[in-house]
Amino acid sequence: MAIFPENLAELARGTKGFMPTKEGLALFDLASAIPSTLSGPIVEIGSYCGLSTIYLGEAARQTGRSMLTVDHHRGSEEMHPPSPYFDQSVIDPVTKRVDTLPFLRRTLELSELESVVTVAIGDSAVVAGLVADPIACLFIDGGHGALQEWVDYASWADKITVGGLLLIHDVFEDEKDGGRPPFEIYTAAVASKQFATFTKDMGSLRALRRVS
Repeated sequence: MAIFPENLAELARGTKGFMPTKEGLALFDLASAIPSTLSGPIVEIGSYCGLSTIYLGEAARQTGRSMLTVDHHRGSEEMHPPSPYFDQSVIDPVTKRVDTLPFLRRTLELSELESVVTVAIGDSAVVAGLVADPIACLFIDGGHGALQEWVDYASWADKITVGGLLLIHDVFEDEKDGGRPPFEIYTAAVASKQFATFTKDMGSLRALRRVS
């Protein structure tokens, strides 16, 4: 069984983000358990400052797999005022715009994952058009608005190889507990019969395996 290093656990605790430790460790365990016979990288949609990237990137490093993390780094709609998730510290002092890329770069350097994780800066759908099939694992945790969540799912899900994983964060059945779009793409994936659940729910993290 793969072991998540304590130095990275400490780094994760000090990294900006919205990934509870238990869910982050679940990400690591799931990505670490992908069979070596499955080809393709781990792809993350929504880097932010690199918190979930630490968990997925370390899984990639330990299993000899590459990873791609995708984000425009201008903040999703819930990252801007007056949202309670807005963080003034990620505003560039010159451009006055959200810019989380410097935080991600620092996280990758401190975690020594720069040789494992490739950073793609841009729109998720555009980047998807540049990435060849197949991918072994897709983690969707980008913008949670209805349009963006569906674009991420539609642009990337078909690239997952049979046997590969689709991981979705912030899935809440009750709309009062969180945004609805992640739950909607989760239920759509199950209804498609291309994906099936294979593990218990892990907080708001849901894991599906591609079966056809």
